[in-house]
Amino acid sequence: MIGIIGKKIGMSQIFLENGNVVPVSLIKAGPCPIVQVKDEKSDGYRAIQLGFGERKRVTKPIVGHLKRVNLKSIARLFEFRVKEIEKYKVGDRIDVSIFANGDKVAVTGLTKGRGFSGGMKKWGWTGGPATHGSMSHRRMGSVGSGSSPGRVLKGKTMPGRYGNDTVTVKNLKVVKIEQEKNLLYLKGAVPGAKNGYLIITKAK
Repeated sequence: MIGIIGKKIGMSQIFLENGNVVPVSLIKAGPCPIVQVKDEKSDGYRAIQLGFGERKRVTKPIVGHLKRVNLKSIARLFEFRVKEIEKYKVGDRIDVSIFANGDKVAVTGLTKGRGFSGGMKKWGWTGGPATHGSMSHRRMGSVGSGSSPGRVLKGKTMPGRYGNDTVTVKNLKVVKIEQEKNLLYLKGAVPGAKNGYLIITKAK
């Protein structure tokens, strides 16, 4: 399934023709050059590898990999499985024209990393008493059972690393496309912080 790589610019709102206000996520999507075309003979499967963006420092293996498309640097590389690879060749560019207004898309991104977080922030615990000398306002308290089973049960919500997870949001509607600026306006929120990289594909 063909898709595109993009970068989250932020959120805004636009007015539709009927006057309704729609919250949108603004994404700079592409253009993405095709860096490599893979087939069964060489790689065992069919896919195209797209690149997006630029970065200051690039390793020598990546520099050699990009020579075929006359690029000096790339920020992100991502593969999309496709059945008809004959349609694509190295050097072609994929842009927002693969989408149309009203299309439903799936957006994959990395959520904001919040580091080591307590249970109230991570799981929404209500917390302990706030007055009368209580010393456990945000603490865990007892976590294990007594003599039976005498252990902490699997699935117990506890403090720990929160965020920085790969999340896919499905069925986001394409509200507007600015092909000259390579911008996509999607109804609703997408994962990650501003300037985070996203993978946008047509929803199945």
